[in-house]
Amino acid sequence: MNYEKLRENRFNQWFMVHLRYLLGVAFIPSGYTKLIGNRFTQISTDHPIGYFFEGLYQSGFYYQFIGFAQLLAGFLLMTQRLATFGNLIYFSLITNICIITISLSFKGTWMITSLMLFASTVLLIWDYQKLRPIFSYHSIPKITVHTEPSIYWQITGLVYFLLFISFSIFDFKAASKGFIAGLIFITLAVTSTVSYLRYRKKKKNDADGSSNYVSSASSIETGEVQ
Repeated sequence: MNYEKLRENRFNQWFMVHLRYLLGVAFIPSGYTKLIGNRFTQISTDHPIGYFFEGLYQSGFYYQFIGFAQLLAGFLLMTQRLATFGNLIYFSLITNICIITISLSFKGTWMITSLMLFASTVLLIWDYQKLRPIFSYHSIPKITVHTEPSIYWQITGLVYFLLFISFSIFDFKAASKGFIAGLIFITLAVTSTVSYLRYRKKKKNDADGSSNYVSSASSIETGEVQ
């Protein structure tokens, strides 16, 4: 199966949209924590991990810049329309984070960051047709125009981002936090279910359309249609 067929597969399109959401959401809590100047961890500086993060925290504006970059990358990914640009930022950040977790021997964390790096790489491959001209030294290759995520996905991404960032920004009481968390879960469940059902319905319609086309073509060839 070639690249074009992979791009045209509706399940792959549905999966990539949600992979962007997942990666975007993953950067919101840690990014916001750094942006407002809070410590990312309470591990003692006697430990190499705690010593590293304390030094990063004491770097001042650089620490906050990392948080801003994480939020920006997550937001752009979730907009869908600007997801390629967001993933380029995301890839550079998660590559650095992954190397740090491996170098400092984070227990278990390195596996999570490695999976995040792998997912970001998959998204880069998915958007290969947009990045290909960068690697062309002699001539710009013909770019195949693929269907971009609809306005439905773009609005859904914005809703997700607002829900998660509000959960991080506002100092809700325990009951309110539970309500917001429940609202986020319901929103994710509803949008994922509805979008998947729409995908299945569209796939069925496409299959029915193809069957009708083949049937009509066969009828024409056999002279059954006047």
